[in-house]
Amino acid sequence: MPRGLTCGAIKRDTIGTGAFEASGTGMTFAVIKTGGKQYKVAANDVLKIEKLDAEIGSIVTFDQVLMVGDEVGAPLVAGALVAAELVQTKKQKTVIVFKKNRRHNYRRRNGHRQLLSTVRITEILTGGAQPSLQAAPAVAATPSVADTSTFEATPAPMAAYETADVAPSFAGAGNAAPSQTNEAAKPARKAAAKKPAPVADQE
Repeated sequence: MPRGLTCGAIKRDTIGTGAFEASGTGMTFAVIKTGGKQYKVAANDVLKIEKLDAEIGSIVTFDQVLMVGDEVGAPLVAGALVAAELVQTKKQKTVIVFKKNRRHNYRRRNGHRQLLSTVRITEILTGGAQPSLQAAPAVAATPSVADTSTFEATPAPMAAYETADVAPSFAGAGNAAPSQTNEAAKPARKAAAKKPAPVADQE
């Protein structure tokens, strides 16, 4: 009995030492808490977390750091901070929620799409240090060639219309206004001929 317990303890110590050596020589990791969940992260890791209220490309920080390397917080590590860049926020694939109660003719089928934010871990900071990376400046959108909402049509001078014989016509406003010459060329309508009064029947 004691020998088995001793062997088990030695085995656990060996596994734990190997894990810390591998993590220490490879990269520093941290355990953060956000959205009610815990994530083990390292530099340049890309992960999906609950939706963050921030703009795309901005730098977000996580101050709830539970562990950094072999340092475990109680419950948080003092002065530790994890910085990340917000890549995107979008809905995930639809999850079908189906409910059924047998012998009651009850069936309900609903769909749900969760909003998740994708972040890229940039830095793991300790000792109260602040993130060195800043958010990328927003690029101003240039108006496209097809966008004509900013351009206004300049009206033609009225003097050109006064000297012309034909009234101006505007595209898209329906039929063009009839000219004065066309109205004068049309013949006048003739009065309708009166029908003779009916003759009374003679006996």
